[in-house]
Amino acid sequence: MAAGLPVAWVTADEAYGQDWSFRRLLEQLDVGYVVAVPKSQQIKSLAGIWRIDQLIEEAPKDAWQTLSCGDGAKGPRVYDWVAAKLPANIIFDPDPPTHHRWVMARRSLSDPSELAYYLAYAPAGVEIAELARVAGSRWAIEECFQAAKNQCGLDEYEVRRYVGWYRHITLAMLAHAFLAALAAQAQDTAKGAAETTPPASFPSPWQRSGAYWTLSCPIPDPTRTDDCTH
Repeated sequence: MAAGLPVAWVTADEAYGQDWSFRRLLEQLDVGYVVAVPKSQQIKSLAGIWRIDQLIEEAPKDAWQTLSCGDGAKGPRVYDWVAAKLPANIIFDPDPPTHHRWVMARRSLSDPSELAYYLAYAPAGVEIAELARVAGSRWAIEECFQAAKNQCGLDEYEVRRYVGWYRHITLAMLAHAFLAALAAQAQDTAKGAAETTPPASFPSPWQRSGAYWTLSCPIPDPTRTDDCTH
């Protein structure tokens, strides 16, 4: 970013996602993010404090929608997704806010007990499908590293100094880029089959607001004794 490269989104795993200072730095730079967080992550806002897994449990059934987060080795990677806007932070955000913070979750279609949790910060008006796409972009990065290791020996170096390591990594990455370009040229099948998005008791903080779900004041459950940790 200091070099002036255009950076629209940042995505990261739980190790970075749960770091408030990391997320705040990106917000100060006006860079959108979709970062994974552990299920014990606390969601703090002026409307209240929740634990993210408990918050997702209260999501209405019609808040979930089936979306692809990108193509995988066997075609589109489709999951159930749910997302809701968090209230604006009057300390940090302008009025009206140019970006919104989101809480999100991804659920496996084959095993509904398999969930992943995310926090997001995105320009106003962003679609949930775009947030899912950003969250899924980490798969392509991980696949890239794995392919470079398997095909080009990215991790097969025996060096003692930085210069030797740098030369090996640079050549391996160049070889992988060359192979990727050849594979892209050889791919002549059309992509992008049209996807359809099916529509996806107790008082809940989940409230419908236009085309989006938002989180309002929390409704504490007196029967819960969970200890929420950072």
